[in-house]
Amino acid sequence: MGKAQLTPTRVGTIGGRNSHASAPGDKLRTYKALFDSFTQDSQGKISPFEVLTRLKSAGIRPDDRRIQDAWSALDNPGQESGRLDLDRFIAVCQRNSGIISRAIRGELVIPDFPRFTQDVELMYQELLEERDGSVADYIPQLGRVDPERLAIAICTTDGQRHSIGDHNVNFCLQSVCKPINYLLALEEHGADTVHRHVGCEPSGVRFNELSLSEKGIPHNPMINSGAIMCSSLIRPSDMMADRFDHVADMWRQLASGGRVGFNNPVYLSERDSADRNFALGYFMREKNAFPKGTELVNTLEFYFQCCSIEIDTESLAAAAAALAAGGVSPLTENRLFHTENVQKCLSLMSSCGMYDYSGEFAFRIGLPAKSGVSGALMIVVPQVMGIAVWSPRLDALGNSVRGIKFSRMLTEKYNFHAYDGLVGNDETGKRDPRRRKNQTTADGVVRLCWAASQGDLDDVRAAIASGIDPSVSDYDGRTALHLAASEGQLEVVRYLLDQGANPDARDRWGGTPATDAEREGHPAVAQLLTQDFQGEKPAAAVS
Repeated sequence: MGKAQLTPTRVGTIGGRNSHASAPGDKLRTYKALFDSFTQDSQGKISPFEVLTRLKSAGIRPDDRRIQDAWSALDNPGQESGRLDLDRFIAVCQRNSGIISRAIRGELVIPDFPRFTQDVELMYQELLEERDGSVADYIPQLGRVDPERLAIAICTTDGQRHSIGDHNVNFCLQSVCKPINYLLALEEHGADTVHRHVGCEPSGVRFNELSLSEKGIPHNPMINSGAIMCSSLIRPSDMMADRFDHVADMWRQLASGGRVGFNNPVYLSERDSADRNFALGYFMREKNAFPKGTELVNTLEFYFQCCSIEIDTESLAAAAAALAAGGVSPLTENRLFHTENVQKCLSLMSSCGMYDYSGEFAFRIGLPAKSGVSGALMIVVPQVMGIAVWSPRLDALGNSVRGIKFSRMLTEKYNFHAYDGLVGNDETGKRDPRRRKNQTTADGVVRLCWAASQGDLDDVRAAIASGIDPSVSDYDGRTALHLAASEGQLEVVRYLLDQGANPDARDRWGGTPATDAEREGHPAVAQLLTQDFQGEKPAAAVS
């Protein structure tokens, strides 16, 4: 009848042994560079707390399933026995699918995650002042939700996460269930069968309009009639309870361990106020649009149940990230959907996902998205991240007022619009968060020198972790130590010396880092560079 249901499979691998033998040649040198990017004590060991801090800064959380065993090995700060030598550090890195080493090197999809999340938090604060719109009251239970609720959650395709506001409060999916039901129908039957019963064109009418296409089928899966049709295609021969369990289980997998529940009062409230949806169902049955054997009342109640699934913004962001990653959950590395089906789904979300605002959303925002009358908004930045916003105040078209405003602010600041690539960032003034902090200036040597001059210790560490020699110089013979000294970046100078940077390096004019520091009026830096350590590291670098 079509494609068989996809069985979730692991995309990554986890394993490793606690010895240099498990990381020969280039791998060993890579791990050594990572290890050397941390401050070492007199015994050549590093602090687990420093590793944890670096990972958290990169957006990798302790509850990340991919590295929970690595966390348990690291999460013993303040105890000498918990400190890591090179062998133990390699073993920790090998317990996951490379996420720890990539995070340390600053090579995740959003390298400067703190800056990105800071921007999101500023947007959140601005959104709190927005009071337009009202909650959906045509479903009585939804009308009782606190209209001031606001939550934003981010999950990248590398599993970097951030959330703010009421991110642990559950809400009903409502129409946000439609893309996943469409995907489940595609996985079970294939596109040819599904699109014999539902089209792929914007309807041009309201989401619950009594209207079908010229072929006598719903216009697309993102309006009510199309969602009811997709529901009829999901495990039609199974018992109702098994059909619901199938959908709920997929949401649990998409949420990657997040909270997924069911709101029975909303379900009962929606069922009791569903005259229009029943009318749509009977209208489609009159037109012979359903597959043969469809039990209409069961299909409608199944659809209402799917709309009444509860989730929080962190879980919804993880689901959106799985779509951004082409059907692979970033947090479990399980493939949940075939990539070609996700492509079809995102295409329809782009053209039909925002009710009667879909065309303008595509024009102004340029991202696949799906909204629901609970105030939920799921946004997908393909190959980058999933975003969830929840704010119950709706505009006249049924979309979250704050969700729409957030989308505009996001794409005004960042080049996420589908067609931003046609216009240079210099012309639009937008930033590309996928670039390293200084990647627009240069790579390699200049990355290290730029970070040193700015006093950006985190990026200096990441640059050295990626294999850049701390003593390497630019075309003028100036090293990172020269630039840090010139700018008076004392902590960066300490770190570079600790990593073996040459304090006697001379630039093309014969200047040393110490003479630069003296010339620019940084006596503490000059003293640090000229003192005789007698084979020992600076005291402040020993932890």
